[in-house]
Amino acid sequence: MQRPHSISRRDWLRHSGLGLVGASLSGWFPRLAQAAAATGLAPRRQAILLWMAGGPSQLDTFDMKPDHANGGLLKEAATNVPGLRFSEHLPKLAQQADRLGVIRSIVSKEGDHARATQLARTGHAPGGEIDYPSIACSLAGELPAPRDGLPPHIAIASPAFAAGGFGPGFLGPRRTPAAVEARQAASEGYASLQVENLDLPGGVDAQRFAHRERLWQTLQSEFLHDQTTGALASHDGLHREAIKLMQGSAREAFNLDAESAVVRDAYGRGRFGQGCLLARRLIERGVPFVEVTLGGQDLGWDTHADGFRQVQRLSEELDNGWGTLMQELASRGLLETTTILCIGEFGRTPRINDAGGRDHFPDAWSCVLGGGGVAGGQAYGSTSEDGMTVVDGKVSVAEVLATFAAALGIDPATENVAGGDRPIKISEAEPIAELLA
Repeated sequence: MQRPHSISRRDWLRHSGLGLVGASLSGWFPRLAQAAAATGLAPRRQAILLWMAGGPSQLDTFDMKPDHANGGLLKEAATNVPGLRFSEHLPKLAQQADRLGVIRSIVSKEGDHARATQLARTGHAPGGEIDYPSIACSLAGELPAPRDGLPPHIAIASPAFAAGGFGPGFLGPRRTPAAVEARQAASEGYASLQVENLDLPGGVDAQRFAHRERLWQTLQSEFLHDQTTGALASHDGLHREAIKLMQGSAREAFNLDAESAVVRDAYGRGRFGQGCLLARRLIERGVPFVEVTLGGQDLGWDTHADGFRQVQRLSEELDNGWGTLMQELASRGLLETTTILCIGEFGRTPRINDAGGRDHFPDAWSCVLGGGGVAGGQAYGSTSEDGMTVVDGKVSVAEVLATFAAALGIDPATENVAGGDRPIKISEAEPIAELLA
């Protein structure tokens, strides 16, 4: 029996590592705790992961090489930070570059979509006996609980292709994100975003549903009285959360028709743009972690052919959705407490292939952090003039994820326990101190 005021093994494992990364970052975590204590109320931290399915071309977005043959057809343009330049097709983001930290020096070893996705989203290469959780599932469980019956982690338009690394792994089904399905609109309409099974079944009105719920509560309580397995408890918890979502005011968060046409058009009418609008509405309502995928229902950023036209289209979609999202979060006072990571599974080859596209390239690629906790207005690391190699500030995927966690105020050394009582850190790497505000 556990004594009063004692802590579990899992809690001890988690809290015993709190000082490790803080020490390596010259006391950054202790200073964060002191600042929170000084105000008497720690800020509510939230996160958004923008997943670029297919692997975006760094040379055509955030690490352009206009003076080299590998540079291609797209042009670069100035941002609001002197010397920092993005693609000309990212104008909204260019005007917010002071809030963005670009990492131009990621090096990984996985060039296959499925394996690289697993690595980029968990920090661990595929294989082995441990089913690692996605970074989203890990971080969502460390952030403050949501309000109004909303789930703690919502994934919008998750990809059907190379979908490994999206689940909770050994954290169990309670950490599974609520899925929002996205359907591209026909002609000039808006994309449709729907949470599955929110509506009552045909022929069942509210009164009948309430009767069914009371009956379920009675039977469930009797069943669980003598059942203590974690799987049954997880299933029960998920069921109760689903009922709250169906019945509560939380449903209104998913009603994009409540937004004006001007706002909806600013985000873009496609799946990603409308997904970013939904992300803003969810962040406003206190959801800790939101994911939005660009390119998950088609080839997306996998631009092996006709690459420059495809990347231009995708960049414009990214710019409208993400750029407007940041503008609106800032105007509502939410950007300073919301950390954003935009990343895919790898980059694209600097050399342009015979089909006018770029192929898979894990040797030197980019991602972008933004918002709260991020030291914006900079590019960290650099690649050679031809874009083939990293020449300064080499970064691993695990370091990127550790930096994402640290920007949220979460110690990457925080541990969860996998099967066999094995402690697993959120990230095995150290954060990049220069990117933390």
